[in-house]
Amino acid sequence: MKKSFRTDQAPNPVGPYSQVVQVGELLYLAGQVPLTPQGTMNDGDIAAQTRQVLNNLKAVLEAAGCSMDNIVKTTIFLADLGDFEIVNKVYAEYFREPYPARSTVEVSKLPKGARLEIDAIASRS
Repeated sequence: MKKSFRTDQAPNPVGPYSQVVQVGELLYLAGQVPLTPQGTMNDGDIAAQTRQVLNNLKAVLEAAGCSMDNIVKTTIFLADLGDFEIVNKVYAEYFREPYPARSTVEVSKLPKGARLEIDAIASRS
C-alpha cells in the first residue's frame, strides 16, 4: 500500500507527482530542484542552490516523520559536472557516516532551468 506525504516547507511539485511516497518501510523522495517553498528559483551560486535542494529534501522527510539520517540512496543530476566539487562540499554538511549510497550524473537539462536536482530513497528501519 502506498502512502504520500506533503509539506508547505518545500516547493509544490511542478508536475503530477508526490513529494514523497512510502511503500512498506521505504520512502521515495521526488527530485528536488532549487526552488524555494514559495516556488521561486534560488538564484544563488551552486552552493546556495545545493543547500536549497537539500533543505527541501529535509523538509519533505520531516513531513514523513524522518530525518536526513534515514536516507540510504541519493541521485544527483548536474547540468554541469564541473560543479561536482562544490556540490560535494555542501552535501557533506548534511550527511554523516555511514553516508548514503549515491550516483551523480551530468544531464543536458533540468526542470525550470535548474543547475541541479537531487532525489532520494530513505528507510524507516
